[in-house]
Amino acid sequence: MLDIKFVRENPELVKENIKKKFQDKKLVLVDEVIELDKRNREIKQEVEALRANRNKISKEIGKLMGMAKKDPSKREEADRIREEVAKDGARIDELSAEEKTVEEELLKRMMVIPNIIDPSVPIGENDTQNVERERFGEPVVPDFEIPYHTDIMETFDGIDLEAAGRVAGNGFYYLMGDIARLHSAVIAYARDFMIDRGFTYCVPPFMIRSNVVTGVMSFEEMDAMMYKIEGEDLYLIGTSEHSMIGKFIDQIVPENELPKTLTSYSPCFRKEKGAHGIEERGVYRIHQFEKQEMIVICKPEDSPMWFDKLWKNTVDLFRTMDIPVRTLECCSGDLADLKVKSVDVEAWSPRQKKYFEVGSCSNLGDAQARRLKIRVNGEDGRKYLAHTLNNTVVAPPRMLIAFLENNLQADGTVKIPEVLRPYMGGKELLVPKKR
Repeated sequence: MLDIKFVRENPELVKENIKKKFQDKKLVLVDEVIELDKRNREIKQEVEALRANRNKISKEIGKLMGMAKKDPSKREEADRIREEVAKDGARIDELSAEEKTVEEELLKRMMVIPNIIDPSVPIGENDTQNVERERFGEPVVPDFEIPYHTDIMETFDGIDLEAAGRVAGNGFYYLMGDIARLHSAVIAYARDFMIDRGFTYCVPPFMIRSNVVTGVMSFEEMDAMMYKIEGEDLYLIGTSEHSMIGKFIDQIVPENELPKTLTSYSPCFRKEKGAHGIEERGVYRIHQFEKQEMIVICKPEDSPMWFDKLWKNTVDLFRTMDIPVRTLECCSGDLADLKVKSVDVEAWSPRQKKYFEVGSCSNLGDAQARRLKIRVNGEDGRKYLAHTLNNTVVAPPRMLIAFLENNLQADGTVKIPEVLRPYMGGKELLVPKKR
C-alpha cells in the first residue's frame, strides 16, 4: 500500500505505474482516492475547529454561570450558548460518522492501488514477457528417456496418489519410503544451509488472522490462495512468509537490531484454482506441501542488497545438488500488487528440455510494513517503515521433480549428491524396487 501523501503529491506517477502494470481499470481509483483524501482532511479540519470552538464556549459558560448569581440575565446568555454547543456537538457527530465512511472507502481503494515498481523491472503484460537474467550450471539432456516424475517415484514405491485421492481428493499425495525420506532430507539440508548463512531458524504458526493476511498480500492473491477456517478469524498459511512477516505486526524495531534474517519451515496450503495441463499435475501444483522459506526485515536503503543475497542463496543451494538453474526477472504485469521487484529461480528439467519455477524472491519495499505497522526506531529517534523481503529456499514437491530428473541414471537409480548423504543415512544411490 502506498503512502497517501505520495499519491496526493504524485498522482500522475501513480497512474503511469498502473499503466506499466497493465491495470488501466484501476486508473480511476487514483482520482477517487485524491477526492476522498481531500474530503477526509476537510472533515478533520472542521471537526477540529468545532471542538476548539466548543472548548472556548464551554469556558465562557462557566464564567457566565459564575456571574449569574449577581446578574440573572447571564443565565439566559449561558443557556443560549449551551444551545450553540449542542448544535456543534450534533455537527461533530455527523462529521465523525462521515469521516468513518470516507476513511473506509479511502482504505478500500488504497489497498488495491499497486506498489511502485522498481525502475529496473522490465515492462511486460504477463509471465511470457519475463526476462532471463543468468544461468548457473550446464543444462544436460541425457541419451536416455526421462520418465514423468510420478513414474520415477513409482519405481521406488515412493508415491500413492490414488490413496490420497480417496482420503483428501485431488491435489494431495502420499510420499513413501526413500522418496519420503528424500523429501525430508532436502528440507533438513535447506534448514542447515540457511542457518550456516546466518539466518535464525523458526517454526511459525501455521494459521494467521485476517488482519495479517490483508497485511501481507493483495485481495486477489488472498482469494486465489487462502483456505479460511470456518467460524473463526483464522486462515491456513499459503507460505510461512505470511506468519513470519506477521510476527512483527504493530512492532517498533530498534534500528540496531536490523536486519532481521529468518528462515522458517512450514506446511503450506493453497487453493490452486483452475485446471492445469500435464506439466502441472503430479506433485507440481498441489493443495498441501512443505517449504523452507527466508525473510528479511531491513532498512530501506539495504533492501536492494538483500534482494540479491536472497535469490543467490537459492541458486547456491540448488547448485550444491547438481541442479542447473536460471534466474528470470518478472516483468511489470507479472508482479503482484505489493511487489517492487521479483526474480524467479527456475530449475532445469531434462525431460521437458526447459526450465520451470522452483522459487520466487521478492522485494516488497515498505508495502507490507505500512499495512502491518512495522516501524523502525532510528538511532536519531526518527521512526520510519521497514522494508520486507522474502524468498523460497526450497519447496520439495517441485524440488523433488528437479532433483529426480537431474540425478536419474540410465539404469533407473538416482544419485544422491554428497551434501544430502548425511541426511539420507549415508546413501549414495537410490535403487528402484521395480523397473
